[in-house]
Amino acid sequence: MNGNEFEYKWPGKVILIVEDEDVNMFFLQAALRKTQTTLIYARTGQEGIARVKECEHIDVILMDIRLPVMNGYEATRIIKNLNPKILVIAQTAYAMTNDREKILKAGCDDYIPKPIRLSSLMEVLNKYLS
Repeated sequence: MNGNEFEYKWPGKVILIVEDEDVNMFFLQAALRKTQTTLIYARTGQEGIARVKECEHIDVILMDIRLPVMNGYEATRIIKNLNPKILVIAQTAYAMTNDREKILKAGCDDYIPKPIRLSSLMEVLNKYLS
């Protein structure tokens, strides 16, 4: 890690992380710790939808695509019906061309391939939060 990842600061912004894998959750938590954002967590698509309903202001959702019970595609469709303005960034290990189309068709605004590179995460978030 070089020092410039920590120059990203988005005070007052709220990020919902929808992720069922602890390792990925801890990585995102650590990566975003110094960005001055408020982080909210959900482990399933249904929990993610519930957080959107509970919290009236979420700037960005980092949505895992492979989730138990309800996948990220379906959760994104429902969230976008609830609030079309909310930004959803998919995180997926399946970023082939047809997967990218499927991700965007589901309503995601962008995606980050897994394994997530810190620089990619920060660049994509900066594009939407700055």
